[in-house]
Amino acid sequence: MSDLETFIRDVPDFPKKGIIFKDISPLLEQKFSETIDAIIKLIDWSEVDSIAGVESRGFIFGAAMAKALGKGFIPIRKKGKLPPPVISESYTLEYGEDSLEISTLYNKQKVVIVDDVIATGGTLKASIKLCKNANLEVISCLSLINLSFLNELDNTQIPIHSVFEY
Repeated sequence: MSDLETFIRDVPDFPKKGIIFKDISPLLEQKFSETIDAIIKLIDWSEVDSIAGVESRGFIFGAAMAKALGKGFIPIRKKGKLPPPVISESYTLEYGEDSLEISTLYNKQKVVIVDDVIATGGTLKASIKLCKNANLEVISCLSLINLSFLNELDNTQIPIHSVFEY
């Protein structure tokens, strides 16, 4: 797994001064299949019905994982991208504010939320709340990278797993 980490590039002062952006583009280009396998290995999938992927890079991982595992895929999208009926949740991130939405048309099921990077945890907390309000039981959250020094997610009561933690 440490081999995968060598394909993650630090980009200082992006998207604004003081932020060190973890660029996973080289990893996706050169080790995509191995990366998906590494994320899949983080949990037992026997009780999972669907994967909820967070826009936008969570779609990349979540859709590939859903295909590999034969699971459904549920998009959690930026505001205004899904047709109604939807519910919305606003959140803060390390460099601003945003909103996410999810459809309210899903049947009750067990899901895993997938995103690329967990930074402040705002996106993940909003995604968990959206899923719960959409009648989806979140049994775990997965990411490629968890910047745990930026977040306080120990109290979410939902297991959070990542391939890399900083």
